[in-house]
Amino acid sequence: MELLQDAAKHLNKRQHAIILDFLAKFAFNILPFNENIGKRAAGYVEEYSLSHGVRAEDALIAATAIENKLILATANRKHFTPLQEQGLILHIFKP
Repeated sequence: MELLQDAAKHLNKRQHAIILDFLAKFAFNILPFNENIGKRAAGYVEEYSLSHGVRAEDALIAATAIENKLILATANRKHFTPLQEQGLILHIFKP
């Protein structure tokens, strides 16, 4: 959702269609939201919003990755690096 939301802000309709096609081809799994993820995310916002600008959507993404023991691939070093101390495993890339 975040990828599409950002695409809508910065890209044209053709580029937006390319992203939708990419997402469809790779059949990404949609992970369920649960109470543990919500509690983790709320704690991350409380702890990191002022110091690192972590917002609810980034906290939810990080909490989902941590809860499911997944690696998070992102170009957003600023908001996710501090969450490594919570157990987040990052793969930082340049877009």
